[in-house]
Amino acid sequence: MRLFLLKTKTAYLTLKMNLNLQDKVILISGGAKGIGGAISRGLIEEGAIPVMIDPSEKEALEIFELSKGKALHIPIRLFSEDDARLAIQKTVEVFGRIDGLVNNAGANDGVGLEHGTPEAFVHSVGKNLFHYYYLAHFALPFLKKSKGSIVNISSKTAVTGQGNTSGYIAAKGAQLALTREWAVELLPYQIRVNAILPAEVFTPMYENWIQSFPNPDEKLAEINARIPLGNRMTTPEEIASMAIFLLSDKASHITGQQLYVDGGYTHLDRAL
Repeated sequence: MRLFLLKTKTAYLTLKMNLNLQDKVILISGGAKGIGGAISRGLIEEGAIPVMIDPSEKEALEIFELSKGKALHIPIRLFSEDDARLAIQKTVEVFGRIDGLVNNAGANDGVGLEHGTPEAFVHSVGKNLFHYYYLAHFALPFLKKSKGSIVNISSKTAVTGQGNTSGYIAAKGAQLALTREWAVELLPYQIRVNAILPAEVFTPMYENWIQSFPNPDEKLAEINARIPLGNRMTTPEEIASMAIFLLSDKASHITGQQLYVDGGYTHLDRAL
């Protein structure tokens, strides 16, 4: 990232913003695709080392090659505390440290109240929420040493509702509560904890959902029209920029916050 400060007759004098992330080891659940993949690529640009906890082999290999070997892929899906423990152990075996954690993996699975079942609800909450706690719990001893940072990727649906997705929204709301709770609990260790709330982000998963409609282009245009800033969706890279900033020293006095990167979707009048 470069900021132009002064234009002379022959050249620009520039200042490079140093986020102080060089060689920092950052775990990203779901770190190979979509928002997580954008965060991994952005960290590489800043000289950091992304650890991608993600079963997606092809996408992870592309990011690993981009990093020129300064990355790690742990090809597991986080179903249990043992999975999370293994991911932390593997990271520490390879790098000896952990400087940050991005809890990101999850899926809006459409488990609602009217058409869902109690069993499906419990499963949905579990797969979207529990690994956030598991990873933070097992990473904590190492985050204490590094005075690291935790970023939880939540969703605007946690504060707006959506309909027919009770399990996912219960998990996303809990993530926001845990963000504040952990920010308080971890103050003595100077570990900062923040949450990002995306709204409409055009990821591969979102594209698959759009393609399920009879007229995908029409549906996409309808959604874009509701987004005040630019009438377009947020890009994964725009979410990644906020996450990387929050992981960095430049956000050294920001904790317990819920930050919306959504083009005004949540708070501005969508009639705009």
